Amino acid sequence: MSTDGTHDEPELTFQPIVFAALRARLPAVAQSVVGAVVHEVAEYAVPLQQGNMAANIANAVRLALDGFLRMAQPATGGKQPSGELAIALDGAYALGRGEARSGRSIDSLLAAYRIGARVAWREWGTTAVEQHVSPQEMVRFAERLFAYIDQLSAASVAGHGDELTESGRAREQQRERLGRALLAGAPVDQLIAYAERAGWEPPRTLTVVLVGADRARLLSGVLGGRTLSLAADVAEDRQLPDHVRILLVPNTGDDRSTVWAALGNEPAIVGPCRPWVHARQSYTRAARVLLMHGPAPGGVDTERHLTDLVLNADPEAVADLRARVLAPLNDLPAATAGRLAETLLSWLLHQGRREDVARDLTVHPQTVRYRMTQLRELYGDTLLHRATTLQLILALSGRT
Repeated sequence: MSTDGTHDEPELTFQPIVFAALRARLPAVAQSVVGAVVHEVAEYAVPLQQGNMAANIANAVRLALDGFLRMAQPATGGKQPSGELAIALDGAYALGRGEARSGRSIDSLLAAYRIGARVAWREWGTTAVEQHVSPQEMVRFAERLFAYIDQLSAASVAGHGDELTESGRAREQQRERLGRALLAGAPVDQLIAYAERAGWEPPRTLTVVLVGADRARLLSGVLGGRTLSLAADVAEDRQLPDHVRILLVPNTGDDRSTVWAALGNEPAIVGPCRPWVHARQSYTRAARVLLMHGPAPGGVDTERHLTDLVLNADPEAVADLRARVLAPLNDLPAATAGRLAETLLSWLLHQGRREDVARDLTVHPQTVRYRMTQLRELYGDTLLHRATTLQLILALSGRT
């Protein structure tokens, strides 16, 4: 092949009358090619029988075949063979991109090219024989025709691949924008617009799963193509480690059974199931549990940590509450304060039932009685107040 993309094959030495005969057959050859493609390639059977598309394809076939004849015939002015080839290859490239946009695989188009080459050779070969073309020239003619079809096929493959790459990249960008908006809690109309641009059909619910980036691709594939997979840094709060990836999984069910089945023994954090426009709630809870406990094999269910989440919602407020309600114990030795705090929490949770407290703490009921006498001296009548009871339970539950 030369540097300009043309083959270094000698020109055909057909007499002008032969080229005239081949060109006269061109409309019939093009029609035969289209008919054969419709008959033999099922994916084109319906589209090529429909109005405008059938006319467009028939015209494209005629142009491709005409381009070949112009390339094969010795130049007598006008476009040189390399120029004709460039035009034909540009058309084939565009055809490949169009097939990708239509959702068809490249296989059908390549099959159509093969059929076209076979039919064109049969039709034009018959004409060439009628024009008494020599066997050597017939062989050369066939080589030139099939080489031309190979070049068109390669151009279409390139166009098809480029379209898929670019459309895939664009789709991923749109999905990332959608994911950012979901995690940011954007307005519903904005979320719907992003979903439409991304070609993503909104599900009923979304569940956030936080998983290691090295396992995210496999897991998102198992969970389905509508699962959104986002890097940790897309979240506005930027609180997750870089090695974590955020999956937004559609329609897991309230029990999130599809997630548990997919996880197997993979370490992860699984947030609650929420309506898709409120996916931020699932993300926020999953992120908080990740920072509090870290992932565990088989997945950590955030719904099993609701108490911890409540107690740690405002760490400073919890610390202030503990300092205030446990102040009466401050002057005691640490070991004594610890025993009294443990007894007080059990007494509050068991609603003052001394025998139950003794069993819970594995001590004698008289020990419970003695400790509670000390606590009543320290707290006085406030132990009878409902507000104090709630505050003490919260403070003592998170005491370390």
